[in-house]
Amino acid sequence: WYLGIPASSSHALVGGVVGAVLVAEGVEAIQAGGLTTVLVALFLSPILGLIIGYLLMKLTLFLVRGATPRVNIFFKQSQVITAVGLALSHGANDAQKTMGIITLGLVVEGMIPEFVVPLWVIALSAGAIALGTAMGGWRLIRTLGGRIYKIRPVDGFVSQISGASIILGAALLGGPVSTTQVMSSSIMGAGSAQRFTKVRWQVGYEMVIAWVLTIPVSGILAALFYFPLNAIL
Repeated sequence: WYLGIPASSSHALVGGVVGAVLVAEGVEAIQAGGLTTVLVALFLSPILGLIIGYLLMKLTLFLVRGATPRVNIFFKQSQVITAVGLALSHGANDAQKTMGIITLGLVVEGMIPEFVVPLWVIALSAGAIALGTAMGGWRLIRTLGGRIYKIRPVDGFVSQISGASIILGAALLGGPVSTTQVMSSSIMGAGSAQRFTKVRWQVGYEMVIAWVLTIPVSGILAALFYFPLNAIL
């Protein structure tokens, strides 16, 4: 976030949980099947974003071929609807992961008898995501809105539909994905559909580095933090 690189909180969360569990309980505590499903969803979703963004932009350009510049008014106004859909998918995916981790901790500590998310956890998670987006999102907004390429209304319209569809679909299927990286790859797909050189692929390279490193680094940090915190608590 500080460097404006679209890293993934989902990757960090998964890496942190795995790292902490490994040092606390050992390898046998890791559910290999569940972890594999999570990792597949995390790593395939940006690729899907790139492909769907590309195809959807090609389709959109075909449908509006020969249109006057006034078509941009349609795309600008339509982005109100697509932005709402994207916000809904963001909350459905990201807030659920946060609620799941908090509820897991409550169950493990015996504070609640079964895995049912309390209302206060739902409210706290939703509020935290909204506040974090409002206060800390501008660095990433600059990256997504300008560093990848100069986005026009049609680019925003297409990438929001692509990203929201993937994120909401993953939420309905129970697969965690990275909202940031799905949107970034959707924007790249939409841009490359118009002209491959339009996209600043260096930003994509930075994303891939963050994509690969986030899980192991967060896992190592979680393992290191476990020992002093376990001694205190």
